[in-house]
Amino acid sequence: MRSGMSMGLNKISIFFQTIKFEHTIFALPFAYMSAFLAVEGIPPFRDFFWITVAMVGARTLAMSLNRLIDREIDARNPRTSKRALPQGLLSTREVVLFSLISFFFFMMAVYELAPLCQYLWPLVVIPFVVYPYTKRFTWTNHFLLGLCLGLAPLGAWVAIRNGLSLVPILLGLAVCFWVAGFDIIYSCQDLKIDKEQGLYSIPARFGIKKGLQVTALLHVLTVIFLIGVGLSISAGIFYYLGVIMVAFLLAYENRLVSPDDLSRVNEAFFTTNGFISILMFVFTVLSLCF
Repeated sequence: MRSGMSMGLNKISIFFQTIKFEHTIFALPFAYMSAFLAVEGIPPFRDFFWITVAMVGARTLAMSLNRLIDREIDARNPRTSKRALPQGLLSTREVVLFSLISFFFFMMAVYELAPLCQYLWPLVVIPFVVYPYTKRFTWTNHFLLGLCLGLAPLGAWVAIRNGLSLVPILLGLAVCFWVAGFDIIYSCQDLKIDKEQGLYSIPARFGIKKGLQVTALLHVLTVIFLIGVGLSISAGIFYYLGVIMVAFLLAYENRLVSPDDLSRVNEAFFTTNGFISILMFVFTVLSLCF
């Protein structure tokens, strides 16, 4: 019995590693930011808790589906061939089971939040299913990934206010363009294998130099939409200090990589972007409190 429990815990650990659970930090702070803005202060603990459950469940479901749908592509890519499914560390059946558990928790949270969530949840899940397939036929897949994460602040707002307004839409667009931009950077490292496999990305279609230029443009739009959020809520100085810091981090992120040097892609992808989401949330809360 102890051996079976140990094996089960090991499978769970491998699963969380393969879905990069720590990357939840990208979208979750923006969902929290939206929740705080929705009530212009600290949201009720009950709503905060169920938004967290919904976010973790949705993100885990999305990554599980991505790993399942892309398992054959991952097996042919030297960078991803060591992932759990190609290596046989997890079976397809096990990942399907984890996906169903994630979906269960997501739906449980949906029915604990505002009534409108019960009607809109398919609009969240459908992009999760569609996104992994898009790299097979269109270089615009980066924007669909951006949409998947950009739905986080919209969902959090609806979860509390039972409706939408301009603020979460602007914030969702900021997140969408931010994510699409750094996904383009990340995809640069797969340029050769994408071309060999007939997969689509902006770097594979237009080259790394133009791809990085698109990223820079998208990150400028990110800052513009964050400023738009601030103007919509008549934000205080702390909010704009947060936007300035995010702008500097985005500029730094774009300087970390170049067509001739992709050695710092991971630093640009995870470390910098993790700081961006947390900083924006913290300075938004400070703006609401002072």
